[in-house]
Amino acid sequence: MLEVASELVGGDDWPYKQARVLLREQGAAEWAVNFFGSDSPQAIWEVGEKKADLAIVNPAAPVTLAVRGQGPFKEPLPLRAVTVIPSLDRIGFAVSQRTGLASLDAVRERRFPLRVSLRGHPDHSVHLFIREALVAAGFTLEDITRWGGEVRYDDRMANGPRRMEALASGQIDAIFDEAVGLWGDQALEADMRFLSLDAPLLGKLTAMGFRRATLTNSQCSKLKDDVLTLDFSGWMVFTRADVPDEIVRAFCRGLEARRDKIPWQGEGPLPLEKMCRDTPEGPLDIPLHPAAEEYWRERGYLPKP
Repeated sequence: MLEVASELVGGDDWPYKQARVLLREQGAAEWAVNFFGSDSPQAIWEVGEKKADLAIVNPAAPVTLAVRGQGPFKEPLPLRAVTVIPSLDRIGFAVSQRTGLASLDAVRERRFPLRVSLRGHPDHSVHLFIREALVAAGFTLEDITRWGGEVRYDDRMANGPRRMEALASGQIDAIFDEAVGLWGDQALEADMRFLSLDAPLLGKLTAMGFRRATLTNSQCSKLKDDVLTLDFSGWMVFTRADVPDEIVRAFCRGLEARRDKIPWQGEGPLPLEKMCRDTPEGPLDIPLHPAAEEYWRERGYLPKP
């Protein structure tokens, strides 16, 4: 069943991508271990509320917010990292040049009736980033609607035909999304610009647990000047501080055993030596679970203390 499920979720024609794995002793009445495979921040509450023991979320930053009790997390959650899969990414706030907008602050100051396209995936992490960035800038998506603008949720990535055609026809004049490397050049060719977040705004967001990042022409070859934005890197595997050591060690052992079979950037094996320490591609801003740290040190992926 696990092998078939793995095959299905890897196919472009299979829409059901989130998975839950329950494990128990044969014949036992209760399920002993619960793994939740998701790219959504919902996984954070699942682990925090003990509905799951380990989960994964992209990017890593929402787990940092949860540990600090920031953003949508009203109190700190006792979460710990197990590993973080490297995946360099940025979020982009792109607007059409015809708007004359140069910053998010200008949207608020001018009460601009922006027509913005967002990812149609309703529980995607990108929505958490956008909501918190706008609140820090002093307005909300609901404000945009009240000012006469439009907030629409379009299917697929920003480089998909629906969103780019809407931009070309003048139906929208802004795209807020991640994976800028896939759509940034198309946006720039369509006479858009990426808004650079200023120091006060970035200060508010980094204090919450977000990471600042720089969008450069290494991600968008047609970008002339660097743009300050938010980091969207890393696939964080995390757990609770009270999850038994043997479960965490077993997960690490299984990950190491399967490192050659898990796709990573179209290549393999998984770079475990980068996945238990803080890197630009894999932010690690929360402590490792002690059992995970111990395992990675024993196996030589972390230096001995």
